[in-house]
Amino acid sequence: MSSGTIVRLDSKGRVTLPLEVRRRLGLREGSQLRILVDEEKGKIIIEKAESTAERYYGVFRPRRHVDDVEEEIEEAVYRAWLGDT
Repeated sequence: MSSGTIVRLDSKGRVTLPLEVRRRLGLREGSQLRILVDEEKGKIIIEKAESTAERYYGVFRPRRHVDDVEEEIEEAVYRAWLGDT
C-alpha cells in the first residue's frame, strides 16, 4: 500500500482507515490512536498509541526462574511439615 492513500472526511469529521492500514498496524475496534498536528506544514499524523502494557512489556524480569521458586516453596512446606523450621 502506498503512503499516498486518499480518504474522505465525512459530515461528522470522521475518516475510515483502509483495511490494509489497519491490518499492517494491528489495529482493531477500540485501538487507541495518537493524532499529531503540524500546522506549519499542514499535516496531520495519525500513529498507533501503545498501551501501558505494551510500553512496559519485558521491563521487569524475574530475579529467579519459576522452577527455582517452586522448589524453594516445596522445601519450606516439607520442613514445616517435619517441624524443622
